[in-house]
Amino acid sequence: MPPADSALDATMIARARRLLAGPEVRERVWPALCAAAFAASTALALATAMILAPPVTTTHVVERTR
Repeated sequence: MPPADSALDATMIARARRLLAGPEVRERVWPALCAAAFAASTALALATAMILAPPVTTTHVVERTR
């Protein structure tokens, strides 16, 4: 049995659905980029501090062998 003809225009229904759907939400790149830059600068600062920091112990630890 063939489907009944509709009184509604299919192109107008599609246009109405597009208008009701609203704008697409685009993801922003800046927050992720800022977080990655902050993490990279923090890692570089920690590596620099670890290289430039004086050693924790200034005397040699003597191993006793018995």
